[in-house]
Amino acid sequence: MLDVRRLRLLREVKLRGTLAAVADALAYSPSSVSQQLTLLEKEVGVPLLEKSGRRVLLTPQAELLVARAAEVLDTLERAEGELAASLTTVSGTVRLAVFQSAAHAVIPQALTILAADYPELRVEMTEREPDAGLFEVSARDFDLVIAEQYPGHTRERRPDLDRVHLVTDVIRLATGPLAAASSGVPLKPGLDTLAGARYSTDGGITTLADAATLPWVMEPQGTAARAWATQLCRAAGFEPDVRFETADLMAHIRLIRSGNAVGLLPDLVWAGESPSVRLLELPGAPHRDVFTSARRSSAERPGVSAVREALARAVAELSPA
Repeated sequence: MLDVRRLRLLREVKLRGTLAAVADALAYSPSSVSQQLTLLEKEVGVPLLEKSGRRVLLTPQAELLVARAAEVLDTLERAEGELAASLTTVSGTVRLAVFQSAAHAVIPQALTILAADYPELRVEMTEREPDAGLFEVSARDFDLVIAEQYPGHTRERRPDLDRVHLVTDVIRLATGPLAAASSGVPLKPGLDTLAGARYSTDGGITTLADAATLPWVMEPQGTAARAWATQLCRAAGFEPDVRFETADLMAHIRLIRSGNAVGLLPDLVWAGESPSVRLLELPGAPHRDVFTSARRSSAERPGVSAVREALARAVAELSPA
């Protein structure tokens, strides 16, 4: 009988590429991982790993074992879920990966709901970028991930993960007093007042192209949000002057509100509160799709289902009436 723990280590090597990465993910020492895999090779009687620089490659026989190992792990996880479902209370731990703006907006309300409805359920949350979170759910580091998808940018589809829509998050152009001042439109009676800033109701920034010469705040290079925002500006006929880069959307809000930049903000950042900057509709009402993903083998686990239910309720409660 093959050792399931060693089979899992072999699958981890397939996923992570190096023994050091496997050791780090599972809190083992690299020598312990190597020793266990050597024992697995002795059990099966064939070589399983080949060195390739700093990485290790799986032999064809190892690939066969990894495929079966995934099936075994999924079966065991389904059995655990069925056992949990037979109980009268929802308990245990759900490990949740979430990107930043969802952590700010949805998680506090969802945790309040869960504390009231399922007091024996423990939720552990860690901030992760969507691609990393999806990988780590597949690798069993997390049970559930909240991820996002911007227009024209598709996330990798992992066959072992499901995908459940959470919210359609509209994205708008956000401007502050800098926009009105730089537009050359004089401020005059009849202006709107918002968070101490004054905006022209009949002039100033009215389209994306009007912001062509202003400083921008955007998420860092390499992110889906940055790629989408840059393409949107280019389609409007200009290259954005990105002076500020940060993944923290709360910093975006402060830079825009203080009049130092303009930017593109999704509605979710307001978490049901009134916006503190001026928001302008964009053509076609672009939006990002926010969704959750879990392993198909554990998606029916009571704890995972309870967290998903609470997230959906939190979104509904935070949405404007």
